[in-house]
Amino acid sequence: MVSLDTLPDAILVPPPAASSPEPFSVLALPSAVLTNLERLGYHTMTPIQAAALPVALDGHDLIAQARTGSGKTAAFGLALLPRLQLRRFDVQALVLCPTRELAEQVGQELRRLARAEDNIKILTLCGGAPIRPQAESLAHGAHVVVGTPGRVLDHLSRGSLQLASLTALVLDEADRMLDMGFFEDIAQVIGACPRVRQTLLFSATYPPGVVRLARQFMRQPQIIQLPEQHAEDTIRQRFYEVAPGQRLQAVGLLLRHYRPESTLAFCNTRQQCRDLVDVLTAEGVDALALHGELDQRERDQVMVRFANRSCSVLVATDVAARGLDIAGLAAVINVDMSPDPEVHVHRIGRTGRAGEEGWALSLVAPGDRNRVAAIIAAQGTQPVWESLDGLLDENPPPLQAPMVTLQILSGRKDKIRPGDVMGALTAGAGLAAGQIGRINVNDQSTYVAVERAAAAQALRGLSEGKIKGRKVRARRLEG
Repeated sequence: MVSLDTLPDAILVPPPAASSPEPFSVLALPSAVLTNLERLGYHTMTPIQAAALPVALDGHDLIAQARTGSGKTAAFGLALLPRLQLRRFDVQALVLCPTRELAEQVGQELRRLARAEDNIKILTLCGGAPIRPQAESLAHGAHVVVGTPGRVLDHLSRGSLQLASLTALVLDEADRMLDMGFFEDIAQVIGACPRVRQTLLFSATYPPGVVRLARQFMRQPQIIQLPEQHAEDTIRQRFYEVAPGQRLQAVGLLLRHYRPESTLAFCNTRQQCRDLVDVLTAEGVDALALHGELDQRERDQVMVRFANRSCSVLVATDVAARGLDIAGLAAVINVDMSPDPEVHVHRIGRTGRAGEEGWALSLVAPGDRNRVAAIIAAQGTQPVWESLDGLLDENPPPLQAPMVTLQILSGRKDKIRPGDVMGALTAGAGLAAGQIGRINVNDQSTYVAVERAAAAQALRGLSEGKIKGRKVRARRLEG
């Protein structure tokens, strides 16, 4: 942990008192911003927001301990957005994220928070996408850039990104960026920023690299350290003994017994991910793998399908799952135990959020006993052991996802908006609004979730109808 000994000019901010959550109205935010927060359903602040926003709004540099899913995007976004000079289409705020997925999520959340103003332009700059369209968008001006260190550095070296007007820099999930070897890239990006600026650093842990960043690039940072945000009683943790060759079949048994609507299953290797998906698919379970061998398009489509609830089980390695914030996750299954207790806590902390209960189910082979002992010592709790033999296995119907994802091969470049897709499906295809789920409009394509029973009707309506007066091509994402 960062301490006053390692950062002598830092100021340790005491955490907010444990009391009822405070409303956003206690902050010095514009009335239009508060109205927008009400519309978004943001009524009270999370602990990290209550602790960080007053410091950030006062213009101080900040180091905050915050995990994905704690509300940290609003903790820095609500401090950045009101200060933007909207008549100047210069980049005034830069947010660095470790992965494309997290950058896309942060960009989307900032756009939601920015709805109080019609003309705030937020650009996402990440690898895996063509650089020329990004440079063209930058040429038209932007107020906020969210990106990964490598792609931001590419634009700086090409001269397509200028930071002379920057007033605020955010390092989101700084520890993950350092784990991925981005220290030098981050340092080069910071070197291109004005010396006089506000720097906000968010990190779940404080390894030496984070301390080094703070020493080199921050001015009298205020430090906020909060206890783990996940209430113990919202995560129901169970351990099951298995033979080494029993793991994959045991996952199917757990799914048939608990029947979670959405599950994130962690494996330690890519091959184990592929093998588990093969086993689950053979059992009729809608499962997809997320690992380093997928190209960016495949990775994006996997994440869209899982977020849309058109895939019941996402099987991933820790590296592939970095930066993912998955809402409403019903269960986490540790197919392979992590050797690192902190990684285990981070894994299971993805469920049981926002007051909802979640299951954390771990499969333990005889050689994993020492790993479990280290986890229990770190958590300070007693493990609950259960037997696989005690699980109900009455051959229930396969665990199918409730939704199906359709891809429309037109997107933001074709001026398509979510409302256009909703209209095409309701007025055109005859679906009820309640049968339509998430709609994601990207540059070149659009993804929409519809109820499984209505998928054929929706696809037929899209293929035979028009959006914005033009015929579009659509297909169902499968496999």
